[in-house]
Amino acid sequence: MKSITIEGQLRTDSGKKATRQLRSQKMVPGVIYGGSQEINFSAPATAFKDIVYTSEFMVANINIDGKTYRCILKDLQFHKVTDLLLHVDFLELVENKKVIATLPLHFTGTPAGVKAGGKLVLKMKSVKVKALPKYLKENIEVNIEKLELNENIRVQDIPAENMEILNSPRIPIASVTMTRQLKQEEASAPKAEAAPAAKAAAPEAKK
Repeated sequence: MKSITIEGQLRTDSGKKATRQLRSQKMVPGVIYGGSQEINFSAPATAFKDIVYTSEFMVANINIDGKTYRCILKDLQFHKVTDLLLHVDFLELVENKKVIATLPLHFTGTPAGVKAGGKLVLKMKSVKVKALPKYLKENIEVNIEKLELNENIRVQDIPAENMEILNSPRIPIASVTMTRQLKQEEASAPKAEAAPAAKAAAPEAKK
């Protein structure tokens, strides 16, 4: 699983004045919770770039005063006008403690329905799971080769070994729909079949 390292420093002052001063120095305040104690820290805004501006799931190894905290990103706050990062929340990964995380879905294979002329529609890009830290991974692979025209793959079809998927099981995550061209071809097919039958019946009508 991908990971990044963030060099941070402990925050002793948490008031608005101290927070403003940090941001003026291009530092972002953050918090680590879920472990034995809550850790308030700060780090340069650039240190969070790789984990904030990505759809990938990864672990953050946050170094603070000689100790490393293995964490996952949980929440972000941005400025409403400038879009600058204002605050970051991390959840510490504790070996025997289950955590809730959002894992991306990775679809593999070409659906049978697409080969038949349909169009693949991806309806979900990620799912929320509950698992022990050792079972977390970059993504969950979903094979869609057997997905036929006008069929869905649902949350309940996702292979989820050693983890619990928290999304509703009946929600579709991918489907193959008819393209406009395929609909037109199907609509014209009965007319084409009916035409020879009409010609064959014509001589009998004249008698």
